[in-house]
Amino acid sequence: MSGDRPRVLVLGLDSCSPWTLFERFRPFTPRLNELFARSTRGTLRTIDPPITVPAWAVMFSGMDPGTLGIYGFRHRRPGTYFDQYVPSSRTLLQPMVWDRLSRVGKRVCVIGMPPGYPPPAVNGVYISDFLTPDAAQDFVAPIGLREEVRQAAGGRYAFDVTFRADDRDRIGRELVEMTRQHFAVARHLWKKEPWDFFALHEIGPDRLHHTFWKFFDPAHPRYEDHPKYREIAEEYYRKLDAEVGAWLDEVPEEVRILVVSDHGSQAMQGGFCINEWLIQQGYLALKGPRPKAGTPLEETPVDWSRTKAWGAGGYYARIFYNVKGREPQGTVDAKAVPAFEAELSERLRGIVGPTGASLNVDVRAPRSIYRQVRGDSPDLMVYFDHVAWRSAGTLGYDSLYLSENDTGPDDSVHSFEGVYAVTGGQGPVGGTGPERRLIDIGPTILDLLGVPVPPEVQGQAIAEFR
Repeated sequence: MSGDRPRVLVLGLDSCSPWTLFERFRPFTPRLNELFARSTRGTLRTIDPPITVPAWAVMFSGMDPGTLGIYGFRHRRPGTYFDQYVPSSRTLLQPMVWDRLSRVGKRVCVIGMPPGYPPPAVNGVYISDFLTPDAAQDFVAPIGLREEVRQAAGGRYAFDVTFRADDRDRIGRELVEMTRQHFAVARHLWKKEPWDFFALHEIGPDRLHHTFWKFFDPAHPRYEDHPKYREIAEEYYRKLDAEVGAWLDEVPEEVRILVVSDHGSQAMQGGFCINEWLIQQGYLALKGPRPKAGTPLEETPVDWSRTKAWGAGGYYARIFYNVKGREPQGTVDAKAVPAFEAELSERLRGIVGPTGASLNVDVRAPRSIYRQVRGDSPDLMVYFDHVAWRSAGTLGYDSLYLSENDTGPDDSVHSFEGVYAVTGGQGPVGGTGPERRLIDIGPTILDLLGVPVPPEVQGQAIAEFR
């Protein structure tokens, strides 16, 4: 720890929106409410796309996804149609806050910030994230702390739970236990030394929202009045709050605390079948008989000689062009790509929902929204109704619209409105401050700790947080 600079503690609550954290579950979070009463809080505008990976990396680097080279949970390998990979800590093309702090001798402890596997070497401790392989033994750096971490957690350390499933009772139990483990380890490591920077990522709220949203939100299109599952959601927040409170009891008042989320959540309105639409529009051609409902595109014979574009599902549609000289069986001449993109984008923007109303389709080319486009980006990014509708990439449906997620039970999708709360700043204590940008959080942390923000960083330190 150095000089008169404050210490900084970041509590990252994945997927929390202003509605979930400041309204819906407020009656069940008294300790967080106490913290907010001595904080300035508000909406934290997330990034394009509003996805856990890359949002946390953007937050703690101050760089946009294109500069980092990360666009979501899955990336297509160049020169292939369906060969995909999951980003890791080694995919990142820019340093994170903890890297910069380590270089100047600051002591850091980071738990679960994605993408965090394998755990990078830092001046302190790093425990990897929810993308850690089940059998991985190298989940903590330095590796010599592995058994200490497991013992602090109670014998094992859970990185995630299987949540797109129907056995909600099991999911509820495992969420509580996983969160307990994470906070037990955090409190254990917190006591080891006076860290300059300490950050914990908790994936639990995200998994809870995906599993139980329709039971606690009467506005959900498939709302179910199910007292047991509503109470599981409320009890999770109650126990999360108790874990936070037990930790806050050990945190000196002079420590600067930031509560942040990577994005928000909202009720899932449905799924739009992007590849079915591309087939209807003549951009994607198949061979053979019509596949059965729910068949992945990669398991379907595609006539690449007559295909110009195909898509992938998720929180947004990733559209790829079948370009000559780039794809194995390309059909679109490279010089014709701009005109093709303009035509496809115009048609996409004309998509309507099942009632005939506009789906507010937002079409974005990565090169138009990022400072640079590195790594393996899609050609187009498409949001449906402010991401309230998912993109469904599977095939075989009689309609372009699904009421459920095509990859498993799911009640919620992401939103652009995350949350922030910061103690000790210059904003209205106990009140609501202006909307802030997620990309500015990393530079702000460097500023709070007296480390100059490099000129290449795109985010800016928030002066009111000092």
